[in-house]
Amino acid sequence: MCSKMNIADTAVLLVCAGNATRMGGIHKILHPLGEMTVLEHSLQTFARCQEITELVIICRPRDEAEFREVLQHITLPFPVQIAYGGDTRQQSVKNGFAALTTDASYIAIHDGARPLLRAEDASHVIRDAHVFGAATLGVPVKDTIKTVDDGLIVDTPPRSSLYHTQTPQVFRRLLYLQAMSFADAHGLDFTDDCQLIEAINIRVAMTSGSYTNIKLTTPEDFATAEALLRYEQEREANTHG
Repeated sequence: MCSKMNIADTAVLLVCAGNATRMGGIHKILHPLGEMTVLEHSLQTFARCQEITELVIICRPRDEAEFREVLQHITLPFPVQIAYGGDTRQQSVKNGFAALTTDASYIAIHDGARPLLRAEDASHVIRDAHVFGAATLGVPVKDTIKTVDDGLIVDTPPRSSLYHTQTPQVFRRLLYLQAMSFADAHGLDFTDDCQLIEAINIRVAMTSGSYTNIKLTTPEDFATAEALLRYEQEREANTHG
């Protein structure tokens, strides 16, 4: 379970508005994973976090009824709002931000396609955001990375400084609002929320996460996720057994 803090002061923006173009039309967020949908896995993880005061699901307008159907069958300790996605990820998050109804001091932006987030990792990155103002989960890369130009290798960055960035990415609410205003004023649109913060010259802390926190992008990822889900269930059983 996420560690207790003094107050519940973090709102989650759960981004679920993708078009599933690489999933062959399958809506991955509403697709089964084990005995639950992908959506339910994320909701149950955040339900275990004492820090969470509100959650906003950001989805396509045509999917709202299906999302509400899932919500009718799950009990959560915080209110849930639904917002519509925009033309880009940044616009979708902005719509979710506008839908917040509580005065949460921090926001945690999470990919709905990452259903295997560990509650303790969510707690860790939220805690780091309280210290630094901005923090993201990530894991060190395992492979050697090459920079390629026109089909030829031009550089080999040192692996020790490279991380795969994950979510949640957590920010002080007023800091994120400032970054959104800056991006709007300068016509900037990023695919990664940390880039918004970096654009106003704020450094983001990298919080070590878990390699199981994968993003479901293609149908093959579901086979991997099923195996990782069994691994996580066994790990939790051994931890609490």
